Amino acid sequence: MKKIIVLAALVISAFGFSQKTINEGVITATQTISSPDEQVNMQLAMMGQMITTTWFKNDKSRSEMSNPMAGNTIVVMDGSANKMLMMVDNTMTGKKYMLNDLTPSEEKLKDIRVVESTDTKTILGYVCKKYDVTMMKNGTEVKIALYTSEKVPAKSQQAAGLGAKIKGYPMFMELKMNQMGAEIIIKSEVTEIKAEEVAEAKFDMTPLEGYEKTEQLGM
Repeated sequence: MKKIIVLAALVISAFGFSQKTINEGVITATQTISSPDEQVNMQLAMMGQMITTTWFKNDKSRSEMSNPMAGNTIVVMDGSANKMLMMVDNTMTGKKYMLNDLTPSEEKLKDIRVVESTDTKTILGYVCKKYDVTMMKNGTEVKIALYTSEKVPAKSQQAAGLGAKIKGYPMFMELKMNQMGAEIIIKSEVTEIKAEEVAEAKFDMTPLEGYEKTEQLGM
């Protein structure tokens, strides 16, 4: 069960001004993980509500999420350098980091289907466009409903992983997948956006001391 929790939490790792574009500030998003299976849901409920904080400035962002059961995840993205640094510290992986190109390969994009919907959802005054995403990860089908706003141009791990098929920042996400025979539902919603200055040092792409390089993290 702990493996399910860690894998689900890694997928998350991302989300008023009433339609005012904001290029620098801090985004707070809440995440919950649940399952239709009562026994699995009881285990997942132990994680409680998770909070992700994202600092952003133009084409750079840094997201941090910490949870007693899922561990700590930090994702730094630099659009100009086209790089993403992901650092994970939990009981399953230990301290690991991965440095990849921000743009996914054409091979990975082949397994992703994106359909732009006419549905919208208003979040914190932003009218968000819906995208329905279906992808295969390690033989498992993953379905994602994303509501994004182009008025928030911050970099996000979720949108970057879909290449140019998604426009805007994911203000709401619902992800459904199957892990070890149980359906897992992950929901993430932006609850606050603050315009404020963010120090450039926040986007340093140097891995923290004690972290070991790996080629793959998450699903």
